[in-house]
Amino acid sequence: MADSVHNTHHQKRPHAIFIAYPLQGHVIPSVHLAIKLASRGFKITFINTHSIHHQTSKAQPDSGSDPFAYVRESSGLDIDYTTVSDGLPVEFDRSLNHDQFMASLLHVFSAHAEEVVGKVVKSSADTTPVTCIIADTFFVWPSKIAKKFGLLYVSFWTEPALVFTLYYHLDLLRKNGHFACQDVREDTIDYVPGVRAIEPKDMMSFLQETDTTSVCHHIIFNAFKDARGAHFHLCNTVQEIEAETISALQAKMPFYAIGPIFPSKFNNNIVATSLWSESDCTQWLNTRPQGSVLYVSFGSYAHVSKKDLIEIANGLHLSKVNFVWVLRSDIVSSNDTEPLPAGFREQVKDRAIVIPWCSQKAVLTHPAIGGFLTHCGWNSTLESIWCSVPMLCFPLFTDQFTNRKLVVDDWKIGINLCDRRAVSKEEVSEKINRLMDEKSRDEYRKAVVKVKKTLEDALTPNGSSEKNIDSFIKALKAKM
Repeated sequence: MADSVHNTHHQKRPHAIFIAYPLQGHVIPSVHLAIKLASRGFKITFINTHSIHHQTSKAQPDSGSDPFAYVRESSGLDIDYTTVSDGLPVEFDRSLNHDQFMASLLHVFSAHAEEVVGKVVKSSADTTPVTCIIADTFFVWPSKIAKKFGLLYVSFWTEPALVFTLYYHLDLLRKNGHFACQDVREDTIDYVPGVRAIEPKDMMSFLQETDTTSVCHHIIFNAFKDARGAHFHLCNTVQEIEAETISALQAKMPFYAIGPIFPSKFNNNIVATSLWSESDCTQWLNTRPQGSVLYVSFGSYAHVSKKDLIEIANGLHLSKVNFVWVLRSDIVSSNDTEPLPAGFREQVKDRAIVIPWCSQKAVLTHPAIGGFLTHCGWNSTLESIWCSVPMLCFPLFTDQFTNRKLVVDDWKIGINLCDRRAVSKEEVSEKINRLMDEKSRDEYRKAVVKVKKTLEDALTPNGSSEKNIDSFIKALKAKM
């Protein structure tokens, strides 16, 4: 009798409430992971903030009120969708008022999250009871809310394992004088488990700041305290490209590298995840020779100073290279929507297009693209590798400095734009030509093709990421 009870218990389907962090770079892998788990038999209740929902609906008006409707109908996946307030009015400018937005995520959002989790738990109790919360590691509340409702907490980390481990070992960095002290040490850090050596300048921007009292610091401190209560950690990276770091983490916790998390057809976004409407530049790219176009984008989140932006624009002009430049209207500030030098668009119109946003995957997969001038956001880095496009690195904020170290120093698939020195148009032009010249690009191109192969292998049926996601599901069911 006990056995049969045990078996029916195990046949219960996992039902995960999946709460995505309300930033573009976090929503994208969250949506794709939700679909991946649903296609392996999970029931998912996916939760976006009202604000993210409002932005994606405005950007893709035909996506309707439920971005997962098409996946549900076409693939029969069991994904419910709902939204929750992040504590601020929907129309509030979160880009311009970044600290206020972060303060709301730190202090207010948990009350709304708790309410919506309670409602889902209650409404599904008689059908498919909720078994776990999957939430971004940067939230400060998941383990507390999971505990309150008797659920398992699966922490989802959307950045590399190296970044995770540096945050996880903050106390060690503090104790050794490399973080949050009067006289911060500037020598190499060689004592973090699984990290051979890292220079302080390659740590995340928050760990290089002398004032550690900001809202973002409080979020990091609280989130990583909360993450210690997670039952499982999922990470959007690949075992083989961060082997030592991941092994050291696995000695401490159930940590699964399950990346790269892309849709099953890389270039096919069947769920609306973009916060801006996308310009299509395929026609224009079709008219350019193979590998001749530089793609320029600084992502969805960080800002560039006006001074740097003007040097980059003038460097692009000097370089004589063809380019597609994605320039968000708030790249400098929501208050300065035309930051380019006067006459710039006119000067480059024969060999370039400047657009506010695009489908990055559609651009990177186009044969005309030969290089990517990037801020080194983690999604951009993985997508560039997947498309075998070498990178010119201009990190701006948060994990991007650490990602740059992986790209340039460890994997040798890109070069630095200015390596922390002031940006100058001459250097920008010189580096662009170095990246785009067929002869000098060749070594980076060969290296990136090799890393791409590692990523591809990880996603084959016997690959590390597929095996890791299987092990995770098995371990989760055993704990249910």
